[in-house]
Order: sequence, then structure tokens, then C-alpha cells
Amino acid sequence: MNLSENIKAAAKKLLEEKKVDLVVGFAQGSLPLRSTPYFARTPEQAENLIWGATCENNLANFVRSKGGDKVAVIAKGCDVRAIVGLIKEGQINKENLYIIGVPCQGMVDRKQICQAVGCKDILEVRDTGEALTLKGKDFEQTLAKADVMFSSCKTCQYNTPVIFDELLGEAIAGKEADYSDVEAFEALSAEERAAYVAKEMSKCIRCYACRQACPMCYCTECFVDCGAPAWIGKSAQSVDDNALFQAVRVFHLAGRCVDCGACERACPMGIKLSFLNRKMVKDVKEMFGAEAGISLEEAPALNTFKFEDKEDFLL
Repeated sequence: MNLSENIKAAAKKLLEEKKVDLVVGFAQGSLPLRSTPYFARTPEQAENLIWGATCENNLANFVRSKGGDKVAVIAKGCDVRAIVGLIKEGQINKENLYIIGVPCQGMVDRKQICQAVGCKDILEVRDTGEALTLKGKDFEQTLAKADVMFSSCKTCQYNTPVIFDELLGEAIAGKEADYSDVEAFEALSAEERAAYVAKEMSKCIRCYACRQACPMCYCTECFVDCGAPAWIGKSAQSVDDNALFQAVRVFHLAGRCVDCGACERACPMGIKLSFLNRKMVKDVKEMFGAEAGISLEEAPALNTFKFEDKEDFLL
């Protein structure tokens, strides 16, 4: 029985036994290489659940504020880390949540796949485990998944969920921390870093897709939407305002970002948002010895105080 079949069986059992009212997972999208969040409320609907290398959405976004419903969620490592953070922040009631953990080998990036096949129309996809065989009207091409994986998946340290009520599939050992991309950015001169940020921010159209995709961005009113005071201008033509939006968002995620890459995946302009997020994740880990979403018992980094904390930033 493959993982998709295991997921269907687990979801059906929970719904049949009335242990949950809803199972949040994935279903096949309308196009190849597309999966879509799916909500199963009956055992029959659970038949539509799938699992594969295109289930990239962070489903923590869909289990907040479900009222009194008992909800089960099919969750990979980064989803669960976000769920842990949201539980600690009072956004999810763990008593009403059943986590079906799924070890994750990583998700494939459609943009990289498009470039690899010359952006030809893909009509059929066959997943052989380590590779994808892509077929179109006049071509067939096989790509190794490792070559077209999201950057956030390549550096993921928690392929297996840190908490779960039920784990489907064999646990996968995580990788060692790798911040070589951040270190390369830190090694640049101040002028080079400023130029890099300006180049990336000049692409921004201020659509806020990054904010909407992030499971930790749940404020009822974002600071950019405030009219009094008006923190930034509304035009996306201002590189400074675009950079301010991203900088403040990253600071709001200090000690909370789980490095799932949802923001970067959602960006229609291909902005490398991870260089800011991962820089903050690295700094929080180095300064406070804290990582977001890996323990329900550990207090959030910015909710704690230690006399031995470095205070160089105050000088």
C-alpha cells in the first residue's frame, strides 16, 4: 500500500468512527504537477486524498480558527512546525486537532521543471520515486527530483514531523543545518548587500501573496493596511517601501518563521524572499539558541529573557 492509500485509509477510519469532522489534505489539481488543498467531510470524499511531490502548500493555514470542529490534518514536517507555533500562540486548539504526520522527501518546483523542459506543455507526469517522467505532445523527458526541488526543501532539517498523533510511512533523518546561502550574503560588503536587496525589491508588485501564504501572518490588520498612522506608501514603485514591508514582516516572524518557503513559492515575481527569512532564522538560532516550531514545551524565543543574552544591539 503506497502513502496515498495509507492516507485515504487513515482519513476514512477517522471520519467513519466520528473522531473528526473534517480531514484537511491534498487532492489532485486540474493540471499536471498541481495538487490542491482538499477538505474531506465524509469517508467517500476521503477517496480523493493524495500524496506526492507537488503537495507543497503549508496546510497549517487551513486549520486555524475552525470553531468547535474536530479536525485532522495531513501534515509534513514544515506544516507541523507551523502548527506547533500556532498552538503556542493560541491560534489552534490542540484538543481539537489530530495530526496525521507524513515524512517528506521534498517538493518539486514547477518553475524549475518548466525551465528544464523549455516551458513546453506537460500533459502527463509519472512519479517513479526518485524521478519524474514528463510527457507532452512532442516530447518525453525524465528529471531527477533532487534537481528540481524547492530550495527550502533542500535545506530542510525536519523531514519527519516533530509531533504527530499518527505517523504514516518511515521516518526520514533530517539534514545538518546549512546556511551557506545566508553566509554568502553576509560576506558581501554593505554596498553589495544594499544593491542585492534593491534589485530583489524592485521586482515587487506589492500583491501581498507572501503574506497570505505565510501560516504565521494572521494579524487581522497588517501594518501596511493601517491608515493612521500610514507606515508606508501604497505604490509598489517605491523600492524603499517594498524593502520596508519585507523587513518589518521578517522582524514580525523573528523566532516564529519555520523556513517552509511558502512566501517565496507564492511570489509571482520570483523574488528570493528566503535570503531575508533565513538570515533571521540563523540569527535567532545563534543569538538565542532557539528554533521555531520544534517543541510545544519550549517558550517562543522572544517570550523569554536570560541575563546572559547578548545585548550588543543596544549599543
